[in-house]
Amino acid sequence: MNRRGLLKAMGALALCPLCANGSFAAEGHHWSYEGETGPDKWGSLGGDGNACSTGTQQSPVDIARTIRSDVPRLGIAWTKHPDTIVNNGHTIQLNLPEGGTLRVGNDVYKLVQFHFHHPSEHLIEGKPTAMEVHFVHALPSGGLGVVGVMMKAGRHNATFAKIVATMPAQEGPPVKADPAIDANGLLPPRRAYVRYAGSLTTPPCSETVAWMLLTDPIEVAGADVDRFARLFANNARPVQKLNRRFLLRS
Repeated sequence: MNRRGLLKAMGALALCPLCANGSFAAEGHHWSYEGETGPDKWGSLGGDGNACSTGTQQSPVDIARTIRSDVPRLGIAWTKHPDTIVNNGHTIQLNLPEGGTLRVGNDVYKLVQFHFHHPSEHLIEGKPTAMEVHFVHALPSGGLGVVGVMMKAGRHNATFAKIVATMPAQEGPPVKADPAIDANGLLPPRRAYVRYAGSLTTPPCSETVAWMLLTDPIEVAGADVDRFARLFANNARPVQKLNRRFLLRS
């Protein structure tokens, strides 16, 4: 890849480090959630996409048969509100300025963005929830730490209601996010979680992600789930084989 292509790829990756790898997008490998470019074809789309079909630590997975373990506590310190919100054609994503962090043991990640899937990508004992939100954090080394929160239809959630009320209806460039949106409003009170080694859930499915799926779901209004679903009827990758991995529960 030439210098211009590399810069373009880096820009795409900064915008959405979990939604699409920069080089994969820059080289024109279109992907989707159905049809000829759907999940079962991701591994044959070219470029770096082969991990989608050849990887052994793919995500999402079914959260079952967990093992109680002395995993580090999650030190969440999200002090900044999102700068921008974007409909990137695959999801609604909110991008954060520098300042928010996640401490897990000796690792300190920076919160980069969060985005949504409908229905949930991870399953709990074989069953999905209405939606799932992924908070994407990055290490200086390039590794990713993703905090996942399951979302079920129920009580009104002011943060999610504000997001669906202001989300762009059409794919396009990022626009200014409502300053009242606070990522902390999408967290349950408890921080118990299940940890496992996994991958991006979109092409190129790189196996560079430490997944931390919170045990407790949050509730959001069913009407707000329906509003999101009108834009993205299904933007969830099917579950992948666990293979020889362990699901470690705090």
